[in-house]
Amino acid sequence: MQKLQKIIGHTFKNPALLTEALTHPSIVHEKCAAIAHNQRLEFLGDAVLQLVLTDRVYRLHPDQPEGELTQLRAHLANRHTLFRRATAIGLGEFLLLGKGEESSGGRQRLSNLADGYEALIGAIYLDGGLRAARKFILKQFAEEFRDLNRARPRQNPKGRLQELLQALATASPQYRVIHESGPDHDKHFEVVVEWRGQQIGHGHGSSKKLAEVAAATAALAALEAGQLSALTARKSPGSAG
Repeated sequence: MQKLQKIIGHTFKNPALLTEALTHPSIVHEKCAAIAHNQRLEFLGDAVLQLVLTDRVYRLHPDQPEGELTQLRAHLANRHTLFRRATAIGLGEFLLLGKGEESSGGRQRLSNLADGYEALIGAIYLDGGLRAARKFILKQFAEEFRDLNRARPRQNPKGRLQELLQALATASPQYRVIHESGPDHDKHFEVVVEWRGQQIGHGHGSSKKLAEVAAATAALAALEAGQLSALTARKSPGSAG
C-alpha cells in the first residue's frame, strides 16, 4: 500500500479506504463474507471525476457550446481513458481479487482497472476532500488534456458516429424527425438517431440538419461514456444490423 501511495502522491489518513478501493467484489463472492468492496467508492469516484473534468473543460473552452463540452468530457472520461490512466500507475498490481478472477486475467481486465481507478478517486475524495481529489485527477489527466486536440475526433459528429458504429456492425445510424413546430421563419425540429432498431441519441435544432448534429453528438457522448456498451456488445459475426 505504501508503494501505491507514493505513486499516486497521496498518503491516506484512513488506509482502510484505500483497501476498500482496491477490493474487487470477487473476493466477497468467494469468501461469502461481509467484506467492503469497491463498488460504492466507484460510484462516488465517477461523480467526483465528472465534476473535476467538467470544471476543467468548461474553463479551458469558454467559447464552446454545451454539446461540444459534453463530447470533450466524454472523450476524457471514457473507460478506455480510465484504463490507460490505471495502467500508467500500475493499479492492476495492487488489486485485491478472488482466485477465480485473478486466474482469468483480472489484473489486466479493462473493467476491473477502470472501476478500480474510479474507486481510488472516491477513496482519495473521502480521505482528503475535493482539493486532494482534484489535485490527483488534474495531475493524472495532464497528458490527456495536452493530447485532447490531437486525439479528439476531427470529423463532424454525424460522420464520426457512423464511423464508430460501422466498425461494430455494417448497419448505418438512421435519423428520424419526431416533432416539428413553429412557423416557417422560426421552425424547431426534434430528431432521434437510431441504430439497429434502438434509439441512441436525441437532439433539437432550428433545422433538421442542426437537430441531427445534436442527436449525433448526444449519441457520441453516450457511446464514449460507455452508456451504450450493452447495445454495442450485441454485435454478431457478419451482422448486417
